[in-house]
Amino acid sequence: SQGRLEALLNFQTMICELTGLDVANASLLDEGTAAAEAMAVAQRVAKSKSKKFFVDRNCHPQSIAVMRTRAEPLGWEIVAGDPQRDLPAAEVFGAIFQYPGTDGEVRDFREQIAALKAAGAISVMAADPLSLAMLESPGALGADIAIGSTQRFGVPMGYGGPHAAYMA
Repeated sequence: SQGRLEALLNFQTMICELTGLDVANASLLDEGTAAAEAMAVAQRVAKSKSKKFFVDRNCHPQSIAVMRTRAEPLGWEIVAGDPQRDLPAAEVFGAIFQYPGTDGEVRDFREQIAALKAAGAISVMAADPLSLAMLESPGALGADIAIGSTQRFGVPMGYGGPHAAYMA
């Protein structure tokens, strides 16, 4: 058990260092589940009373599907679009951005994150942890929450299931 605890601490430390955020969990089921959980956290802590959550159209399709499934019974509306053109920061309780996008594009979301903060909304970045070895961290860009899949680091699938995700 001591070795497992040490491995979890090492995992959490690595995620904190890569994301530039202060706290990380041990793991989540997969990136889509982490995205849905981050959306739920955003709704609970946002100062905005909106029931809308903005989703970058460049998020992975499976993550968008899980967020839509989670939002529907809770009465939240998913608003999808291009964050640089379509983000109504004052009308949402939060937003998620894919970094890099599902098509590989790397975008700077500082302006959108600042607009969300000014409106009392929460910003989430779905970030590939391997890319964070080269890119600016979500924390440096001002993001409140970072999520992603750690399969890039060789975390094996458990009994054919999804890969371990992270949240910071």
